[in-house]
Amino acid sequence: MPTATALTPEESAPPTTPTSPLVVMKFGGSSVATVERLRAVAEKIAGTRRAGWNVVVVVSAMGKTTDELVARARAVSSNPPAREMDMLLTSGERVSMALLAMAVREAGVPAVSLTGSQSGILTNDVHANARIIEVRPFRIEDELEHGRVVIVAGFQGASYRHEVTTLGRGGSDTTAVALAAALGAERCDIFSDVDGVYSADPRVVDDAQRLDQLCYEEMQELARQGARVLNAQAVEFARRHQIAIYARSTFGGAEHTKVERADDGPRERLRELNAHGVTGVTGRKDLLRILCEGACCGDCADDVLRALEDCDVLSSGIEPHRNRFDIVLATENLTDPKAFAADLERRFAGAKLEVHAGLGSVSAVGLGVGDKPTALLELLGALDGESIEVVTSFTSRESITCLVPVADVDRAVQQVHRVFLEELAEGALA
Repeated sequence: MPTATALTPEESAPPTTPTSPLVVMKFGGSSVATVERLRAVAEKIAGTRRAGWNVVVVVSAMGKTTDELVARARAVSSNPPAREMDMLLTSGERVSMALLAMAVREAGVPAVSLTGSQSGILTNDVHANARIIEVRPFRIEDELEHGRVVIVAGFQGASYRHEVTTLGRGGSDTTAVALAAALGAERCDIFSDVDGVYSADPRVVDDAQRLDQLCYEEMQELARQGARVLNAQAVEFARRHQIAIYARSTFGGAEHTKVERADDGPRERLRELNAHGVTGVTGRKDLLRILCEGACCGDCADDVLRALEDCDVLSSGIEPHRNRFDIVLATENLTDPKAFAADLERRFAGAKLEVHAGLGSVSAVGLGVGDKPTALLELLGALDGESIEVVTSFTSRESITCLVPVADVDRAVQQVHRVFLEELAEGALA
């Protein structure tokens, strides 16, 4: 078993014990984008440690580092191999974890940085969008017992074959929640540049309101359909292990959104505002639609679905009796969406597969909203009132979604929020 590193004489910290409460704190890229912000985060961590908590920190790459690394890869390769992209992109988190550990030590609290693999995060073999299979946090536990704050590189792990893997966009959230579950943390605090989850993106909808509480199912669906505050896989981890998530601002006060098991109180207040129980409205701008109709469709449906097995499929409709299938997927975690689409069309040219890009979506999300046909009718009416073309629509239990041209996504989100959540925007939940 790996052993903890020795304390240096200059390090000191108030005592904690294995029975001291544990918090996992995750800081996104904007929170550590500059040296000044990184120092402020270090002081926040040190303050939490001095308050008697055992602290594990998960940190993302600084600022736009990941985007810059992707751009460099595309500058040298027209189709960067997924394995090499994972090797490249994980370097961003390794830089920020080491710098943050130094800053926490400078603030007077002992700290050590660990990579995802050193932290015991084991994943499947899927590069660029791996899923966590198991967490073996022995090294972290050892460091905590020696009184250190542990700084973990987010977004990454290692497969059983010892291959470095990444968890997809927002994967640092998943790292944080998975560690919180494995370590038995009392809570998981996700820090970003916003003070919680809003009824819509406040950059798009001026009167969007912060939601004090959401249940796991709603938050997971908001994340799947485009909300950027929390990662959908992270919320699923939290639901499975009943870990409370607090979405907070790194730079603000005590305001936050708590994500936990469903509670009827807030739900009933929302139903008083809209009959469908819509909690939030969100949009995406990264969708592909894959269509196939005709005699060849049935022969290739299984092969197409296998080709998409590791993709973020939002909807799949297969109608064998009509020789037709219709699949919608998000491209956020694809290294090169255009090359991916071209490859699909080439591989299944005989089946006359159609791949449509330039699409986005608007979704209304709430517990059970997809079970209410009138909610979809109201959504369609809202878009028709703004002369927004609806390409197709689909539902899940917690959402209703319409595909629209990507240029109309923001306008669609504004209109749907106005129709479903106007009273919320007027402060009815204050």
